[in-house]
Amino acid sequence: MLHFAPPALTAPKVRLVNLADPQDIARLSAWMDGREDATAFHRIAWGEAVARATGHDFLALVAEDTTGDLTGYLPLHAVHSPLFGRAMVSAGFAVDGGIIASDGASAQALSQAGWQLAERYSAPTLELRGGWLPENPCWTIKSNAHAGFIADLVPESPDADQKQLEWVPRKQRAEVRKGLANGLVVRTGTSALDRQQHYAVYATSVRNLGTPVFPRALFEAVLDGLGDDADILTVLHGDVPVASVLNLYHRGTVMPFWGGGVWAARGLRANDVMYYALMNHARRRGCVRFDFGRSKVGSGAFSFKKNWGFEPAPLSYAIRNADGQPPRDVNPLSPKYRLQIALWQRLPLPIANRLGPLIANGLG
Repeated sequence: MLHFAPPALTAPKVRLVNLADPQDIARLSAWMDGREDATAFHRIAWGEAVARATGHDFLALVAEDTTGDLTGYLPLHAVHSPLFGRAMVSAGFAVDGGIIASDGASAQALSQAGWQLAERYSAPTLELRGGWLPENPCWTIKSNAHAGFIADLVPESPDADQKQLEWVPRKQRAEVRKGLANGLVVRTGTSALDRQQHYAVYATSVRNLGTPVFPRALFEAVLDGLGDDADILTVLHGDVPVASVLNLYHRGTVMPFWGGGVWAARGLRANDVMYYALMNHARRRGCVRFDFGRSKVGSGAFSFKKNWGFEPAPLSYAIRNADGQPPRDVNPLSPKYRLQIALWQRLPLPIANRLGPLIANGLG
């Protein structure tokens, strides 16, 4: 769904939040607490975690009315890469995090201020991932490339695990049951072992898909920054981790964000067990919704999530490019990367894990 804010009566002021001032941060955080459209990626902790792990500057723009009350917020990361160039992204390494605003004037002012920051950073592209979308011919709105998948979890009850399984469509439910019959063990936590095993599984998974792995420091920073609102769920066959996912929790919603499995996971149905176990784990934590995250339309992940009974909802992003500059292309499914992906899939894992973070750090 496209979001366009109502008009304001007076022109707002836009400024950068002083991220070294606890009072300024607390004021912004309190304002976001009252906004239903604020996501986990709008949190200061997310912005600072990404900056700390990747070196990409975190900039927090706010709009204020004539009385000084906050009327809008735009988190930005100044992403720089020798391979993919520069871009201002809202928000970095996220699937959401665009403008949230009380009125159209604030939204428009934030989008213009964001572009001015992009120019200051010599970034020819500004990407707004979700939120309010600028009504301006300088911007391109993309609504048909990606979809999100969100569904309610069953209510907590003594037999909720069984009811959650019954909620899953019949064919997918059969896959989960096959996995449950394989004697797999599920563990959750944020210990050093959880982190090490998750990164090993995730790095193997993305190498097999032909894409570079993100820096481990990014996962560490997000886990440390979000505290109790992030954890890892790992599925083990014997003592061997075969599937693992890093999860984000925000206002009653769980989002499995960085996850994958090794080759053996497919035959063991470990990924199926992983997501079913996460539904139960999140519900016991008090969650009422499961956000399966973003997938590219027509991809295997898109079909997989539909098989689970999730209905796709189009996601809308706004992109502005400097005059004469081509759009930044960091989509791993782009035809221009087909040869690179095929070569990457053949790399020995130690080499992929050494080179991957140097490349993926610039994707943003």
